[in-house]
Amino acid sequence: MARLKTHDEALRLRLLHRAAATVFDRGTAALSLRQLAADAKTSTTAVYSLFGNKAGLLSSLYEEAARLFVARLAAIRPTDDPAGDVIRLGLIYREYAIANPYLYAILFSDRSVQCPSDSESEGPREAIETYRPLVDAVRRGQQAGQFSSESDPEVIALSVWGTAHGLVSLVLSGNEPPGLAVADCYERALGVLVAGWRVSEAKVQGFADVP
Repeated sequence: MARLKTHDEALRLRLLHRAAATVFDRGTAALSLRQLAADAKTSTTAVYSLFGNKAGLLSSLYEEAARLFVARLAAIRPTDDPAGDVIRLGLIYREYAIANPYLYAILFSDRSVQCPSDSESEGPREAIETYRPLVDAVRRGQQAGQFSSESDPEVIALSVWGTAHGLVSLVLSGNEPPGLAVADCYERALGVLVAGWRVSEAKVQGFADVP
């Protein structure tokens, strides 16, 4: 009879999700490998076998958060309506955040998890992968005449990402104004922003010059 494999993928994921909850609630300093093992009803040997050390655990935690997010984004296939694709990517962004609040916070909020051993790093490759689909959709929109060609696609994508991130953060932090729900305005806000980028920068500058 074959020996049971105890240090398997299921255990690795269970440890990662428990670690994510700890980091979300109390920060990386509160993450103890011994306590994590006890919480997951396994041994510290298993933790070290799967991740090597705390730095390895934190790196794996970020990579898992990014992997799941990239997989969600990949579900949005490019269409002949790039502007609509941008909005759909924004909706997926919110869905991921609501479904995985701990991993979302690690992916977009905690630099110590992204680069636990190198504060000077620009961030791992996974960070670029989470942003590329949005930039690509904007670039296709410019080529199709749906967006102003007077701005870099990265600038337009950043404005969309910033809006989505801000609204999602209100939900996750419990800071929605009393009687109001982000869910009631989220898609419309993205739609208005996308429509705004159809206006030429010259017109926008003209509005800014009005006293």
